[in-house]
Amino acid sequence: MKLSVFAIILLALFSACSDNKAVKKSTEPNTFYYQAYHYDDHGLQDSAFLFFSKAKDVFSQRGDSLGIGKCLLNMAIISNSRGDYFGAQELSLSAIPFFRPHNLKEHPYLQSNYNNLGMVSYNLLDFRQAITFYNIAKKYTLDAAGLLILNNNIANAYRRLGEFDKAIKIYSIILSQKLSEKEWSRTLSNFAYTKWQQNRKYDASNELFRALKVRKHIADLQGQISSYTFLTDFYSLTQPGLAKYYAKEMYNVAEKINNPNDKLEALQRLVRLSAENQSKQYFNVHQILNDSLQTARNAAKNQFALIRYESEKSKADNLRLQQENTEKTYQVNKQKTVTYLLSFLFVLFTLIGLYLSKKRKERLELTAQNRIKEGQLKTSKKVHDVVANGLYRVMTEIENQSGIGKEEILDRLDGMYQKSRDISYEVELPQAQDYHKKINSLLKIFESERVHITIEGNTQNLWEGISASVEHELEHILQEFMVNMDKHSQASHVSVRFSRQGDRLAISYHDDGIGVSDKINYGNGLKNTGNRIKNIQGEIIFGTKSEKGLEINFSFPVSQQP
Repeated sequence: MKLSVFAIILLALFSACSDNKAVKKSTEPNTFYYQAYHYDDHGLQDSAFLFFSKAKDVFSQRGDSLGIGKCLLNMAIISNSRGDYFGAQELSLSAIPFFRPHNLKEHPYLQSNYNNLGMVSYNLLDFRQAITFYNIAKKYTLDAAGLLILNNNIANAYRRLGEFDKAIKIYSIILSQKLSEKEWSRTLSNFAYTKWQQNRKYDASNELFRALKVRKHIADLQGQISSYTFLTDFYSLTQPGLAKYYAKEMYNVAEKINNPNDKLEALQRLVRLSAENQSKQYFNVHQILNDSLQTARNAAKNQFALIRYESEKSKADNLRLQQENTEKTYQVNKQKTVTYLLSFLFVLFTLIGLYLSKKRKERLELTAQNRIKEGQLKTSKKVHDVVANGLYRVMTEIENQSGIGKEEILDRLDGMYQKSRDISYEVELPQAQDYHKKINSLLKIFESERVHITIEGNTQNLWEGISASVEHELEHILQEFMVNMDKHSQASHVSVRFSRQGDRLAISYHDDGIGVSDKINYGNGLKNTGNRIKNIQGEIIFGTKSEKGLEINFSFPVSQQP
């Protein structure tokens, strides 16, 4: 039945969706991405930025989060290098959600992205924020070389903030490690320059020249520019002529690697260190270069902004076309869907109807079986109570009371016979007269020379308000206790105490027999007794499970429906 329902559901769903194509992640290479790297490696940053943007759109269509993040990161790095600092900041911040911090393979991209954010903040002169980003980048740095660069960047930011002690401490830690010639010369140069900035009487020349010598040896042109910058500043007050010489060297190397930013800084120093006529010439060159650089930066900003705009516009156009196509196909598929749905519902309700009909039939059969079983249990209980226990009761009475006559025995047996005839019928029980005497007689039947029975609290007032059905159940419960006592307990003294405890009637049974084992064997008698106790809402507690006797505490509410 269930398999049929699921089969129909699947058939309906596949039929309704037969015109839709599943979207799968493509395993084909993103050619735009590799073209972008090709352009970037050859210094064509404008083209690289454009193709990274196109690659990002392809990754977006494929649902490749990592690919999107890498494209945004590369676009941010290019924007920063071209002076579009705010654009770079926006792109790097946009890339963060696409990287997964818990995935170690993506940590290099997170490190690079936060380092780029630090560099952007540094270029925007927000040195405190730069330190924050550099520290975040350190969390995702997996190699010692990367940590050296980030620590150096943090120290530079502290130097720009004027917090020289913090900067010097970091430089000192870096210098204590095993470094490459490039790292060592860079850190030593920064360390010496910062020491001089902290104390203008500090002679940093020896360390600055040592760093410059290594940088020349390894042809580190960008590092040489940094050395010439520091030497220019160091000699600017004490030896202006020498400072001007190093400013010219700085300009020449910057021109060699076509670094306009460093050329501008060199020209600023030459303007300050040169005589008036020459200073004007340097100033004019500075203005022309600065205007050209600003124009190039603005052009790059506009171009990058246009590329981002075109990318967003293209996505919006694609989304609009998808919506239009969806609307067109909706009406075509709507009628099909309604037809399939109605067919499905018809079959489903038919199957549900058959299923419910079957369950109802099973339920009725189960109810009938339960009624038969319940009747059998009731009959079994009556047979046990009326015939078995009744017969045992008569036998006990004959055994314990030697003066009982033949007529009395016949009366007892006739009573049992009459009760046995009513076993299969539900007979309305009459209210017993002098019920306390009946209970007293029941208990005393089991008294003999071997067993002494003590009864306490069994007065007429005790049983006021007790219904006939409860009296009937209680009589058989006590009879079962006494039969089990006589058969199994080997007791010499039995006490049964009756009492009222609020709205409950309590019965305490105690004997000095052999007790019961930890594992009570619940035969028919005890099972019937348990059911009778449950019928009158009673509670029973076996107080002792040892060889010193048995204690049973039993109670039930006085006020209950008959």
